[in-house]
Amino acid sequence: MSQSSQIQQFLRTSGLGRWGLAVSVLLILTALFAPWIAPRNPAAQSLPERLLPPSAHHWMGTDELGRDVLSRAMYGARVSLLVGVSVVLGAGIVGLALGSLAGYFGGAFDRFVNIVLINSFLSFPGILLAIAFAAFLGPGLDKVIFALTITGWAGYARLARAQVLKVREMEFILAARSLGASHSRILLRHLLPNTLQPVLIQATIGMAGAILSESTLSFLGLGVIAPTPSWGAMLNDARNHLFDAPHLVLFPALGIMAAVLAFNLLGDALRDWLDPRTRAFLMTMDLPR
Repeated sequence: MSQSSQIQQFLRTSGLGRWGLAVSVLLILTALFAPWIAPRNPAAQSLPERLLPPSAHHWMGTDELGRDVLSRAMYGARVSLLVGVSVVLGAGIVGLALGSLAGYFGGAFDRFVNIVLINSFLSFPGILLAIAFAAFLGPGLDKVIFALTITGWAGYARLARAQVLKVREMEFILAARSLGASHSRILLRHLLPNTLQPVLIQATIGMAGAILSESTLSFLGLGVIAPTPSWGAMLNDARNHLFDAPHLVLFPALGIMAAVLAFNLLGDALRDWLDPRTRAFLMTMDLPR
């Protein structure tokens, strides 16, 4: 079965996966083309138009400085998705490298990585560690990405270590060793491809966690620096207008909810599809009666 046929079958058999993928693609396109499709400059102020409700002129209303909420929400998607992708790539690469090396070589290095490093980071709530690192480093987009990467690599490392421990004693790995394959060749050509599926699922769900964490840090004033729009910063600015201008809270909250829900649904659908038994069940349910 070709790759395109597998994608079509996945979309046909997984309703939640279709919705998750559709919303994710919509958010990504909105973030990419925000400079061209946003109706106004997100930082442009117009005090005579402050706190206007949604209308034909401002589809999502205006904030306390008269800035267009729709434009700021579109640019906020850019920040959230940039943080999500950067954190998933950074934490995934670091965690995959450390976890794979620890699981493959074992011994004292494995005990140090697993007991000292991984358990130490996983013993604290991730968002509290991220807040501590962000408060120490100061606000800024690059510092938010760095703080979330530091606190997020341990989950990928534990998953990669577990997969390598399961695969390293299989017959094809023993055959590669007996043929004189180097450690780097075994890791890159044989072990790494067999650990990518669960890491891919973890990364998809990790996108939702990174977006939520960035919004939390921005809400607390530890995220991006004003006037850069961010969903979390927009919620923070709307706290004083919760009752007289509820649209300031509604639309950024809907953006966060849509992004988190979409990536979680997509991750769950990928997990079901990549499991051979669950995939066989889904394909059976999709057969015509």
